[in-house]
Amino acid sequence: MTPSTPKLPPGTPPELLERLGTGGGALPRKMGIEFLELSPEYSVATMPVEGNTQVVGIMHGGAYVVLGESLGSISSALHGGAGRMAVGIEINASHSRSAASGVVTGVCRAIVLGKTLCTHEIQITDEEGRRLSTVRMTNMLRELRDFS
Repeated sequence: MTPSTPKLPPGTPPELLERLGTGGGALPRKMGIEFLELSPEYSVATMPVEGNTQVVGIMHGGAYVVLGESLGSISSALHGGAGRMAVGIEINASHSRSAASGVVTGVCRAIVLGKTLCTHEIQITDEEGRRLSTVRMTNMLRELRDFS
């Protein structure tokens, strides 16, 4: 994934491990997201504020959404299992506080883990544990396919 290997559920299919081994894709890698723990029900990742700020020097709201969507999508993909993929169909975010330095942490919890839809809530906090943003995401589970 990123510099460290996250804690994954036992029995995670090898095909899914290979997909996750890319660090969740190019955008999370560029933003410095580090996945610490990943499961369908509960996932955790961190992201530095530095390099992810807007013009006035605070964390860009879109960066919170990228962190939330990365966690929600991977958690949904783990629930879907081998041969299936998670496709985001809805996301919203409420930003409640800004961060100008340090590292933020996203904690993703499942709300619904269904056969075809998964909904997660991701709470993003600063190093003091203050809530910065709340992201809610719904993914549709589909058969894995090649988009090239």
